[in-house]
Amino acid sequence: MNDLNKLKQTFINKELYEQALTHRSWINENPNVRQSNERLEFLGDAILEFIVSSAIYNRLQDKEEGFLTALRANIVNTTNLAKLARKLELGDALYMSKGEKNGKGHQNPSLLANTVEALIGAIYIDQGFDAASNFIHENLLSDLEEKLKEPLKDPKSRLQEKVQAMGMGTPKYKVVSQSGPDHAKNFVVEVSADNKVLASGNGTSINKAEQNAATCALDMDLDKLAEVS
Repeated sequence: MNDLNKLKQTFINKELYEQALTHRSWINENPNVRQSNERLEFLGDAILEFIVSSAIYNRLQDKEEGFLTALRANIVNTTNLAKLARKLELGDALYMSKGEKNGKGHQNPSLLANTVEALIGAIYIDQGFDAASNFIHENLLSDLEEKLKEPLKDPKSRLQEKVQAMGMGTPKYKVVSQSGPDHAKNFVVEVSADNKVLASGNGTSINKAEQNAATCALDMDLDKLAEVS
């Protein structure tokens, strides 16, 4: 289902749907209304990885673990999830603070990707595993044949090749903040090269945040990448 209004109508608990679209910044301006989507994102991330892993494991029985890992990364990465978010027009439906929205947070790829994961978590709680699986298959696995034609290196490897080819050395990653309880941490990582900050990304682990930061850097034009200060 790729229509957000129709997706909302499938929810038994509409409050759960609203929570999936609620960024933490909105909570600061509207306390005691509902929780942010961070716990749902944590759950949705795990469900997404399991369903995609199971699907490609069964579909590609002749492929080794390394290939499957790289393919899964191409399916569940920030760029791909943000693309789905834009298709659903999730950005316009997000609950976020005025400052976050004025700063174009509703267009931020990492934030959009996180919201997709939160929606998957909400669908799972509201309607069960099969509904979450159907959503993922319809929206993220329907173009598997096309994904098999794409480069299978992870974003960090691809970014390293790109910036080294530009003479910018090896990318460096730095954790700039972390928040949340131990069972649901959120890390923000900056990636830099040649003493220039290229991009930042967040995730529920340092590695995921690094991969998301690399993905955001890869989304930049080459000329802009070289000019970042």
